Amino acid sequence: MPVFKHGAFVEDLWQTVADDAPVPADAPAIVGKARFLAEREALVGRNAPLGLTLKAGESLDGIEGDIHRFAVIALDFPKFSDGRSYSIARILRERLGFAGELRATGNVLRDQINFMHRAGFDALDVTHAGTIAALESGAVKFVSRHYQPASVDAEEVQPTPERPRLRITPGRA
Repeated sequence: MPVFKHGAFVEDLWQTVADDAPVPADAPAIVGKARFLAEREALVGRNAPLGLTLKAGESLDGIEGDIHRFAVIALDFPKFSDGRSYSIARILRERLGFAGELRATGNVLRDQINFMHRAGFDALDVTHAGTIAALESGAVKFVSRHYQPASVDAEEVQPTPERPRLRITPGRA
């Protein structure tokens, strides 16, 4: 299934591997936290890119030092009202300096997309038909003017000294 990145749906080259399934040796694979911790040495020795998936409520305990090893980290949104993955996304970007792809999975809806971008997500694994249609048609408009800092703050500009809290995200319509 394609993922939404950089304003368009693109082919997903990553395979999410169940805990009881073999990890492909030569293809990009995303594994869960428990599996990564259990098979750390074998997984970090792979020649193919490695990704991590965290379920809502899973902490970063035990993997903080390995964050740089992951090319992608997928954070789960099990339901619309569960915002725990926003917090993990901000921690990954701001405190741990994660520079890879940060992917939202699960119940990703159009009302959340601006907030997800502000928290640091740059890829969306969208399964909701209405959200897919809205993204394909361009109906989701990205907000470009904000009054609070965000994980994407480095790409934002402050237009005038008279309005020091205003931030504008370039390239957003």
